[in-house]
Amino acid sequence: MTIAHPSFELLRSQHIEALKIRVEEYRHKATGAQHIHLAADNNENVFLVALRTVPHDSTGVAHILEHTALCGSERYPVRDPFFMMVRRSLNTFMNAFTSSDWTAYPFASQNLKDFNNLLDVYLDAVFFSRLDELDFAQEGHRVEFAETDNPDSELVFKGVVYNEMKGAMSSVASQLWHTLCKYLYPSTTYHYNSGGDPEHIPDLTYEQLKHFYQTHYHPSNAIFMTYGDIPAATHQARFESQALSRFEALDSVISVPAEKRYYAPISVEEAYPLDETEGEDLDHKTHVVMAWLLGKTTNLAESLEAHLLSNVLLDNSASPLQQVLETTDLGQAPSPLCGMDDSQHEIAFVCGLEGCALEDADQIEQLILDTLQRVAEEGVPQQLLEASLHQLELQQREVGGDGYPYGLQLIMTSLTAATHRGDPIALLNLDTALADLRTKIQQPDFIQQLARKLLLENPHRVRLTLRPDAQMNQRVKQAEIARLAELKGQLSEADKQAIIERSHALQARQQRKDDESLLPKVGLEDIPPQLHYIGGSHETFNGYPLRRYSAGTNGLVYQQITCKLPALDDELKSLLPLYCVAMTELGVGDKDYLATQRWQAEVVGSINAFSSVRGSGDDVQAIDAYLTLSAKALTRNSAAMSDLMHATLTQVRFDELSRLRELVAQTRARREQSVTGNGHSLAMSAACAGMSPAAKLTHELSGLAGIQALKALDNSLDDEQQLRSCAGKLACIHQLVLNAPRQFLLVGEQEHLDDYLADLQHRWPAQSVSTDFQAFYLPPVNEQIREAWLTNTQVNFCVKAYPTVPADHPDAAVLTVLGGFLRNGYLHRTIREQGGAYGGGANQDNHSAAFRFYSYRDPRLADTLNDFDAVLDWLQSTSHNWQSVEEAILGVIGSIDKPGSPAGEAKSTYHAELFGRTREKREQFRNRVLAVTLADLQRVASTYLRPEKASLAVVSHNGQRDALGKLGLVLKTL
Repeated sequence: MTIAHPSFELLRSQHIEALKIRVEEYRHKATGAQHIHLAADNNENVFLVALRTVPHDSTGVAHILEHTALCGSERYPVRDPFFMMVRRSLNTFMNAFTSSDWTAYPFASQNLKDFNNLLDVYLDAVFFSRLDELDFAQEGHRVEFAETDNPDSELVFKGVVYNEMKGAMSSVASQLWHTLCKYLYPSTTYHYNSGGDPEHIPDLTYEQLKHFYQTHYHPSNAIFMTYGDIPAATHQARFESQALSRFEALDSVISVPAEKRYYAPISVEEAYPLDETEGEDLDHKTHVVMAWLLGKTTNLAESLEAHLLSNVLLDNSASPLQQVLETTDLGQAPSPLCGMDDSQHEIAFVCGLEGCALEDADQIEQLILDTLQRVAEEGVPQQLLEASLHQLELQQREVGGDGYPYGLQLIMTSLTAATHRGDPIALLNLDTALADLRTKIQQPDFIQQLARKLLLENPHRVRLTLRPDAQMNQRVKQAEIARLAELKGQLSEADKQAIIERSHALQARQQRKDDESLLPKVGLEDIPPQLHYIGGSHETFNGYPLRRYSAGTNGLVYQQITCKLPALDDELKSLLPLYCVAMTELGVGDKDYLATQRWQAEVVGSINAFSSVRGSGDDVQAIDAYLTLSAKALTRNSAAMSDLMHATLTQVRFDELSRLRELVAQTRARREQSVTGNGHSLAMSAACAGMSPAAKLTHELSGLAGIQALKALDNSLDDEQQLRSCAGKLACIHQLVLNAPRQFLLVGEQEHLDDYLADLQHRWPAQSVSTDFQAFYLPPVNEQIREAWLTNTQVNFCVKAYPTVPADHPDAAVLTVLGGFLRNGYLHRTIREQGGAYGGGANQDNHSAAFRFYSYRDPRLADTLNDFDAVLDWLQSTSHNWQSVEEAILGVIGSIDKPGSPAGEAKSTYHAELFGRTREKREQFRNRVLAVTLADLQRVASTYLRPEKASLAVVSHNGQRDALGKLGLVLKTL
């Protein structure tokens, strides 16, 4: 029975069988605050409060407010309650997000005491934030003298968000999107960069920040969303007592109006900064995209029709528009923006190319329009429409939870509709709407009419041509220098002294030790005594090993075929990532790749191949390696999926040379775009490359060296002989894989597992085992690395790494706890708060037996590396309390115990046990974590983190060449 707290009224309640939830919508009587509760039989409870935030400039006010609101509140007047709670909690998720038109504060926990602790802190932070001016200076922006106490030194901009957005806007895809939105949305909030443009962030004043908070952070403008097994009335009692009872209804209504529509398409050209590097051709670095503004996201029928059209046009390589964009010589690859965006008030559809010549923009536009015209005239095969609907159904049914908690995924699905006062329940209960759409696609000219209405006859269309400019970075830098020089010229002596005094006041605030007892906490006594474990069967069929796992997959089945990775020479080894991509992107048997892509879309939700190479738990130099083919499907398609998997592994063909050429170009484009978002991970791979064979291989195949090798491969394949040679090598790898021992994984609901096994038995008859199989091998590695990689970024990613021990060694658990201890007690303050980096920390990687210090989107370089050394002195020379150790242990246990999706947990257990990480070993590691002491932390630091053993890797930019040279780093250009 659904019961509301007396301060709330129930508006409606609806059971959604496909998701195993009951959705309840409530309204707070006094303020009008909305509460949407997703009642589920799941103890991972989720909370989110969202505020409609609609900025009218690019100062990043909503983003900076999201950060600053978490820096102390009325009940919790400590400097950093958010990060303090991260380490005093067993949360399975904790964060804050700023979108283009909302700001959200979500968390999740499986522990009721922990959930209520976090709820109290979040409610107070959102509705009763202190908004200290020094926190605004730290998190948003400030000016300081380059030498803090020297008013004759230059002024510099600082601030966490300022540096975060400098890093974010180094991404060409981000620049492309924000430039496109400037024209696609000429009059609404989406015209601006809600995260903040580094050029405009310093324009924001403290008074403007406070005004935005007072007008936007109010219950009348709030949406409360919860998921799990805590009743709605229980949540509402806390909402009322902790926050809502102190508010009255707000008179104003915050919303995003409908966009003013163009009467004719427009074409615009802008530039983006791209530094020239040796051997790079800037003539083919232009992006050409076309975008249409469609209907409102709150109209479910229109939204699903737009989704269907986007899927039909772009879902896979056999889709008509995707095929044209992949195969044309006018560009390197389809644009990273291709697809439909429904995260805002009105839907956008985008398509285009990257890696183009500026003079080809007209031809690209005509190519796209001609393709759309052909669809509007000829339509598409009915099975393509059915396949697109199949994909929508599968996405609706799948139980997620491997990245975000499943409950949070459902909440985020309905948040856009709630933000714009649409129907959040309708977006969760798609069965009826999908049935209506299935009826519509039976109309002979349905897709033709849709293409005409939404695209060809829609005048609100923008063509953006974004060209590279090799001097733009320098001009931006000079403009900033000139701006700061002008500002300094206007300062009085009193102004200069005020800047110095504020710098000292901020430093004193950052160094201040807050009374942590003001905040609630959980302790080691709240930790579950046992590791949560998903067990599977250990059986065989037709001579093949099989693992079967029963899981609540909501009508989906997951299948994997895992082969021992065979021995490969260096040439073949370098092609392993391309082989994994190609296996599911090329033709199969007598089908070409287009027919195969159509087959995949009709049968499975996804199919992919990947390799995994790890060091042994007791000897990191001894590796084991596997190749896995993985797919998922609806239960009704389980037999068809088995057919597809069998054909893919046994009959994939490597003779489609032009397709192979496209795949290399597309993969290169994606990998190059990934650098600015993953700079710290790539730098960690580089720094650890001398510490274990698996780490070296990761760097060479998927790290910075791998991107460099991929660019060289792509450049070489313009020669057809080289292309044929590459295809031949891939076929050679495949023949070796076919001769390798293999085993199988099945995950699904208990009542279907026997049927799934029968499918496998039918398709995989017994075969004799190859007696001459040689397993993958890598020679031992032990070398120090000191290198810097230069790329197109405005910030730095710094890493210092030390060789340590693998997972089964008793000290591995201690080193894992040490990472959190150093981050919590020292690195967060020095790297992020004082240094201005968006993030920083330390961790132990048990797979490569390495301990890594890292920074993320960091304005500093040498000073950060010095902080990595200073933290070790702090560890040994400072007095520490037990609570700090306990908090670090809680963080590690929280990550170990973090739940995944039902299928994800089964797959994770399967792969852990492939590499010898048995339940007993995982329990042993967890127990060792719980037993760590302060003396252990100090001992392992002095034993393993010795300066003569350190390796360094930095991802930076050309402007840091001299500084990197002084550090003695070998310079490499990406």
